[in-house]
Amino acid sequence: MRRSSIFFIIVLSGLIGLCLILLHSSVTIREREDELHLKAEMVKVLGLTDLCLFTEARYTRNPSVADIHTPFQDYPFSLEHFPSGSLMKPPGHIKK
Repeated sequence: MRRSSIFFIIVLSGLIGLCLILLHSSVTIREREDELHLKAEMVKVLGLTDLCLFTEARYTRNPSVADIHTPFQDYPFSLEHFPSGSLMKPPGHIKK
């Protein structure tokens, strides 16, 4: 078997797996739509805050309330030393 045939089989199996994942997620969302509405109502009634995504630094815990200078609180040219800071983009309200 040629290397290109093996590559094609691997890519095709990956695409089939991706399609199955997308199909599963769309079915699951339809099944749990009522549950999601109940949870949204509970958040609204209780006044809950945003989800805590990471536990490392305060600017990655709740990105919607982070300001532009929080990552550089140690000194202005400090490098990012938390891995989660490289996994998420800055909040939308921070403009360059």
